[in-house]
Amino acid sequence: MTETGKNPIPTGENGKPLSFEQAAAQLDGIVEKLNSGSAMLDEMIALYERGVALSDYCSALLKEYDGRIEKAVRRAAKSENE
Repeated sequence: MTETGKNPIPTGENGKPLSFEQAAAQLDGIVEKLNSGSAMLDEMIALYERGVALSDYCSALLKEYDGRIEKAVRRAAKSENE
């Protein structure tokens, strides 16, 4: 799985790493809660920290997926030229 630097890989309730879609959905929920202003300061800080971790994780996954797509395109182009 993708390594996200200093941040651990976010996991779900089952302990398994989140999919991109799950992480993005959690991030959306955090943004909504932070924007609502309904959270107390301690909760807002915890939500912000979780949001940063999820954002970093999503960025790392996208970078990994981009690399995989580039490799596939290069392999396809190479096989067409042979």
